[in-house]
Amino acid sequence: MKVQEIVNELNLEVITCNQLLDREVSDGCVGDLLSVVMGKATKDCVWVTVQSHINIIAVGMLVEVSCIIVSEGFSIDNDAISKAQEEDVILLSSKESNYKIAAKLSALDI
Repeated sequence: MKVQEIVNELNLEVITCNQLLDREVSDGCVGDLLSVVMGKATKDCVWVTVQSHINIIAVGMLVEVSCIIVSEGFSIDNDAISKAQEEDVILLSSKESNYKIAAKLSALDI
């Protein structure tokens, strides 16, 4: 499945890298503790988190996630947005809870 399909299905707001939404997504990860995400997330996954600071970009790059969804309506730091643009990390936003997003992703077989 492509990031664009997830954006459409979950009605997500695209924050960065609109031009890269054709990336493939092969798995999912929900987590807010960065060290756990570094150990558990897989390459090309969609990562759902309430964290919204610049460090999520570093973790996303390290794991090579397809995209990051910042949930629950949390505002994303300007530094994180700038770094995501610079490093081609797709940032998405949703007002829904991690639980609801995970349930919807699961229904999409992610």
